Amino acid sequence: MPIYAYRCEACGFAKDVLQKISDAPLTECPACSKPAFKKQLTAAGFQLKGSGWYATDFRDSGKSATPASSAGSGDAGHSCSGACSHASPPAESASA
Repeated sequence: MPIYAYRCEACGFAKDVLQKISDAPLTECPACSKPAFKKQLTAAGFQLKGSGWYATDFRDSGKSATPASSAGSGDAGHSCSGACSHASPPAESASA
């Protein structure tokens, strides 16, 4: 269940409330009993940690990746290690 932050516009009382998403928002302030208790917009409070997450996988952002389907780039995106029939032919060596 999410935790929602509420604040009273009349007296300034603030409270975090654990509620179901389907629950109706609270309207009455528990401190002053006025109908000025409003739900506040807050940022999500989680952080992705551990191996395998985006933050650790792409740490070296200075390098640019070559797109696999760039036109006229020879073997860009080719993953067959040159042993297949659709690879570019090897460069001819000059014989003397």
